[in-house]
Parts: sequence; structure tokens; C-alpha cells
Amino acid sequence: MIRIAVSGHRGLSNATTALIDDAIRSLLAEHAPAITGLSCLADGADQVFARAVIDLGGSLEVVTPASRYREGLPAEAHQEYDLLLARAERVHTMDFVESTSESHMVASRFMLDHADELLAVWDGEPARGYGGTADVVAEARRQGLLVRVVWPEGARR
Repeated sequence: MIRIAVSGHRGLSNATTALIDDAIRSLLAEHAPAITGLSCLADGADQVFARAVIDLGGSLEVVTPASRYREGLPAEAHQEYDLLLARAERVHTMDFVESTSESHMVASRFMLDHADELLAVWDGEPARGYGGTADVVAEARRQGLLVRVVWPEGARR
């Protein structure tokens, strides 16, 4: 079973989300259903990836950056977060209370330490803040993990 971590952009438009969903499902289908997906379940790419893993018959492990992580997500992402969290086979919670850039990067490192590869939904631009997708990609490459970048033609931030 392959273990795939995800990191990706948040706040995506519906059109970009659809493009990314198709691309993720195509990549994951190569291994389905023998997939364990690791995700923090942030809005955007994380939730799209987690839903695809489950739909393709894989298992989901959630890595929660902080005990108050859900409160930091947009309200419109809470329902899908709760549904996906309930489907997780394992939940790992980092030792932080508040959801901060530091807690997000610690959670990302945890995922990378427990993954065979990283699926990065990334436009190739520098991170907008510490712990962003570019930082996670750099850490994965430093660790020697395979990084597969997903940014389909037509995707926009």
C-alpha cells in the first residue's frame, strides 16, 4: 500500500477545484484502492484529495495541526471537514492548541515522515507564509521524497 501525503492551495474557485479534482483522481487511480492518504483536511486541495482517496477505496489518515484547528478553517469548509474526519481510519493530533503557521508546518513534516510521496497541488510560486505549499515541497525534496505536482492547465489562484 502506498502512503501519499498532500499539500496544496486553499481558497480555490469552483472551476479550479474541478480541474484539480480530475487531476488528483487520475493520479490516484494508478494505485487505487491500495492508497493511504495523509491530509490535514484544510479547505481546498486537502479536502479534494481526501475525498478522492475515500471515493477510490483507499484509507484516510488525518493529521490535525492543533486541537483548535477546525475553528481556523472557513465556516463553509466545516461540513466536509467533519464528514472526512469521521471517515478517517486514524487521526494524529499535533501538540498545539492554536492553529498557526508553525503547527501547520509541524503537521506537514509529520505527514512527510510517514509518507512514500507528496502530492503537491501547487502553482510553483513561493509560499505566501511560513508553512505554505512551497515550504512543504522544499521539505519533501530535502527528505528525498518523490514530489508530484498537480497544477492543471487553466487552474488559477
